[in-house]
Amino acid sequence: MNVESIAEFIEKIAPSTLAESWDNVGLLVGDRQADVARVMACLTITPASAREAIDQRADLIVTHHPLPFRPLKRLTSSTSEGGVLLALIAARIAIYSPHTAFDSAAEGINQRLAEGLDLQDVRVLVPAADGVLGSGRWGKLACAVPLAEVVARLKHFLNVSAVQITGALDRPVHVIAVACGSAGEFLTPARALGCDCLVTGEVRFHTALEALATDVSLVLPGHFASERFAVEALAAVLARQFPSVHVWASREDRDPLRWG
Repeated sequence: MNVESIAEFIEKIAPSTLAESWDNVGLLVGDRQADVARVMACLTITPASAREAIDQRADLIVTHHPLPFRPLKRLTSSTSEGGVLLALIAARIAIYSPHTAFDSAAEGINQRLAEGLDLQDVRVLVPAADGVLGSGRWGKLACAVPLAEVVARLKHFLNVSAVQITGALDRPVHVIAVACGSAGEFLTPARALGCDCLVTGEVRFHTALEALATDVSLVLPGHFASERFAVEALAAVLARQFPSVHVWASREDRDPLRWG
């Protein structure tokens, strides 16, 4: 098994054509012909998760968030990003990121979020220009339920103990939009489609005020929680597809934010 084989498989389930124009997806570091016996999946490559990959002798990291994300003018150890990249390159560990392509894929993060909330008649929230899928999802519950029930379903699905919300917990919710990560920009299209609620990882303060003013409830489990569950699911998919390869979800991949 080599890097190319795994990259081609991920490209099939999360085609790079689905990625946002500003994104950096695909094989970002490494030799496509290099052998792969061990793969670590993570949400974000941090110094801690990079050390885990090196210590556990990973050959490939499949990371949701790209590294590098923006073009680099220089690669040195004077920055945390540079230090991590140099360490992984020295250990001959390749890096692949599907990022927003996986967000929008037919079986990607937003689709899984919609299904986790038991939405029906799920559709794309913001269609792509070419009409092939697009960003976010929206759908309807079988019947209207209080916002508190939506919160309970999401907490159970993501295995989190708390979320942030706007709006009254007894407010009826029937039509819900979902968009993982930081997706406050989807409030406007969600409202235009008649959604009562937008579930996303995080939003800006003024987006929360806008949601409150326009009567669209927000349910915010945090950026990490809204995406990490799908990293674990992707690791399981890769393990089934490549039984000769040891695949695991990073144990050092943690939310940098905690409730005080």
